[in-house]
Amino acid sequence: MLEPFASASAAAPATRNRLLASLSPAELEAMLPWLEPVELVLRHVIYEPDVDIQHVYFPTSGAVSMLVLTPEGAVEVGSVGNEGFTGVCTLLFADSMPLQVIVQAEGRAYRMKAGIFRALVSQSFEMRQLFSRYTLALSNQASQSVACNRLHSLEARCARWLLSSHDRVDGDLIVLTQEFLSYMLGVHRPAVTIAAGTLQKAGLIHCSRGRIEITNRSGLEQASCTCYQAMRDDFDELVHS
Repeated sequence: MLEPFASASAAAPATRNRLLASLSPAELEAMLPWLEPVELVLRHVIYEPDVDIQHVYFPTSGAVSMLVLTPEGAVEVGSVGNEGFTGVCTLLFADSMPLQVIVQAEGRAYRMKAGIFRALVSQSFEMRQLFSRYTLALSNQASQSVACNRLHSLEARCARWLLSSHDRVDGDLIVLTQEFLSYMLGVHRPAVTIAAGTLQKAGLIHCSRGRIEITNRSGLEQASCTCYQAMRDDFDELVHS
């Protein structure tokens, strides 16, 4: 028989995840006993392509990236931080997905067994509505990213990605190599070096070995394309409307 993990004392840290915070007190109370706190370790692989998902994760800090793996390299098609959860395919009656999910920025999360999550959601219209709307927002994010990659400059895309990461970490420091950033943006490392150098010369970021510090948030927002705000607005409209 499955045993619950958490107690009511977990409510405060769990609600650092915006989806969990959006649940009514009764629905949150139903989920809390099954939430297990875990660390998100940088570059740890949470899901492999086409392998059955054992847990869904609700980050409270840090972020994970959803990657399409090809013989030519990896490309990010979506990311999840404290605004969402991983494993949305479980809502669509699928056990796996053709993506790799890897920790992009270290932090913390709560995880729940996928079977328990499905059972709880099946019993609650409120949960089905909230988590389904988030799934649509994540799908819209992927579509917006495709358009962004096609239409906007690398510097603007780099600024957008750094802003999204900044939203999800504590403080202004993002632990990230330019090589890893090149995977996220789907370009070769030399191009990322040039783009990051342009943002650094403008006084918006400071790059050091394996770290990027946001030094001028408002300036970085001006340097970003409109996709950053569009994605935020879409999430707020779908999830909190």
